[in-house]
Amino acid sequence: MKEYVSQSTDGKYLKAFKTAFPYTIPILTGFWFLGLTYGIYMNASGFSFWYPMLMSLTIFAGSAEFVAVNLLLGAFNPLQALAITLMLNARHLFYGISMLDKYNGTGWKKPYLIFGMCDESFSINYTADIPKDVDRGAFMFFVTLLNHLYWFSGSTLGGIFGSLIPFNLKGIDFVMTAMFVVIFIEQWKKDKTHTSHLLGLGLSAACLVIFGPENFVIPSMAAILAVLSILKRAGAKNGGNQ
Repeated sequence: MKEYVSQSTDGKYLKAFKTAFPYTIPILTGFWFLGLTYGIYMNASGFSFWYPMLMSLTIFAGSAEFVAVNLLLGAFNPLQALAITLMLNARHLFYGISMLDKYNGTGWKKPYLIFGMCDESFSINYTADIPKDVDRGAFMFFVTLLNHLYWFSGSTLGGIFGSLIPFNLKGIDFVMTAMFVVIFIEQWKKDKTHTSHLLGLGLSAACLVIFGPENFVIPSMAAILAVLSILKRAGAKNGGNQ
C-alpha cells in the first residue's frame, strides 16, 4: 500500500513538472541573460561570485538585486534600503492578494510559492489553463521553482565567469540605469495619461535640488506617494459626485 501511494505521488509531481516546464521556457532565456548580466555586474563592482549566488537564491527580486549593488557599495542606510525595496516591489502586494484563492490548499508548498513569486511566475500561475488531471499546487510550485533556478544559475554563472572575461568591463554598471529607463519607456507607452510619470520626474528633480544626490531618494519617494494618494482621493471624490 505504501509503495502504491509513493508511486502515485511521484507520478503526480512528474506530471505537474512536465506540464509546467514548457510554460517556463521563454523565461529561461530572459532570466539567464539578465542573470548573467547581474553576475558580471557584481563581479565588475568588486564582489566575488558568492554574492550574486546567495543574493539570487535568498532575495530573488531582479531589480532589487541590481539596486542592492549600489547599496552595498555606499554608506550603511537601512531605512533607504527598505524604502527602495518597498517601492520597487510594491506591486507584489497586489499579486499576493490576487493569488489568495489560487494558493489556498497548496499545503507545504505555499510558503515557497509566496517567497518565489515574481512577475513571470505570477503571470503563468494566474493565467495558465491547468489540466484537470494535473495537481494545481504542484504545477504552480514547479513554475516558481524553475524560474527561481533559471535566475539563480544565470547569476551564479555570471559571477563565476565575469572574472574570466578578457575585455574591460568598466561602465557595465550602466546596465541598471538602462534597465529602469526601458521600464519607464514601456510604462509611458502603455499609459494614456502621463500624469504619474511627469510627477515622478518633477518631484524627483525637485528633491534632488533640495536634498542633494546623497539624500534625495527617500524624500522623493515620500513626495510621489503623498501626491499620488491625494490625486487618487480627489479623483474618487469627483467620480462620486458625478
